[in-house]
Amino acid sequence: MKNIITQFSRLFVGVLFIISGLIKLNDPVGFSYKLAEYFSEPVFNMPFLEPLALGLAIFLVILEVVLGVMLLVGYKSKLTIWALLLLIVFFTFLTFYSAYFDVVKDCGCFGDALHLTPWQSFTKDIVLLFFILILFINKKLVKPLFSKLVTNIITLISIVLCVFMAVWVLNHNPIKDFRPYKVGTNIEKGMEIPEGAPKSVVEMIFIYKVNGVEKEFTEKDLMNIPEGATFVDRKDKVISEGYVPPIHDFTMTKDDSDYKEELLKEPKLLIFVTYDLNLSNPEGMKKLAKVTADAKAKGYKVIGMTASGAAEIAKAKKEYALDLDFYFCDGTALKTVERANPSIVVVHDGTIVQKVHYNDVDDLKL
Repeated sequence: MKNIITQFSRLFVGVLFIISGLIKLNDPVGFSYKLAEYFSEPVFNMPFLEPLALGLAIFLVILEVVLGVMLLVGYKSKLTIWALLLLIVFFTFLTFYSAYFDVVKDCGCFGDALHLTPWQSFTKDIVLLFFILILFINKKLVKPLFSKLVTNIITLISIVLCVFMAVWVLNHNPIKDFRPYKVGTNIEKGMEIPEGAPKSVVEMIFIYKVNGVEKEFTEKDLMNIPEGATFVDRKDKVISEGYVPPIHDFTMTKDDSDYKEELLKEPKLLIFVTYDLNLSNPEGMKKLAKVTADAKAKGYKVIGMTASGAAEIAKAKKEYALDLDFYFCDGTALKTVERANPSIVVVHDGTIVQKVHYNDVDDLKL
């Protein structure tokens, strides 16, 4: 019976680690954004680690997949189980911190393929921790499935394939797009809220300075605010989250007006997405001028979308000879549209028909 439970735990943990790792390896840039969120000032206040987020993301997802493979084939089982235990303890701490302090809404455990709430993520890690502890207690029962040579070869192949996959998706688009802006998506429909969908319950919190000390008051407490208190600020506390459409915070703003309704009706629209012009790949930016000319010759309206300011836009247009208008959109939303910076999105009547990494400009079909 002990052996059956141990082998089930081995299979369950190994397969789940491989699936979770491969999903994130399909989009390591997206996972790096999640790590950067943990490193940010409101969470762990470790901004010096933010530039290392992508490297850490790639290392962790490759480690996740390879450890899953090592567990299944029984390669160095004691080392593997120790590594799995340390990794799951680390992830469990992160998900508990996210859930308890309500700071990171989605841990990114399964990328964009499956969104889990913080408490769901924590529960998932507790379950994994339980099965890994079974393996830890019964390490002697986790034996190699094949000869030492075969297990070495399988482990080495898994490392090589993971590294190859990481390099590929970093220089092209994800192999499978799980994001809300995948090809075939109508942007306007993605922003719709179904009739009868649950709405968010929000409580307004008023902050007043009372005798030099800031205190919070709810709406029902407003009548009891001490005389002489000074208003400081107001914030909204979400009691329960309502329905959030797959596409939100998407704007196409220029000169304080949002043109998305007009632009998404264009029969042929080509968008250069660059969430931060200061961080855009120079070689990729150089390719955009030719793409602009070709697209306009074929009847396309060509625009840029960025979260950068007017000064950065003017500098980029001059430096790369870009004859087009830029529209503002939130940086997080643009990072969700495309991971490459810059990238090209082709939209027909509001529906995304093609997305191209700057390395794949030759694949663009107009």
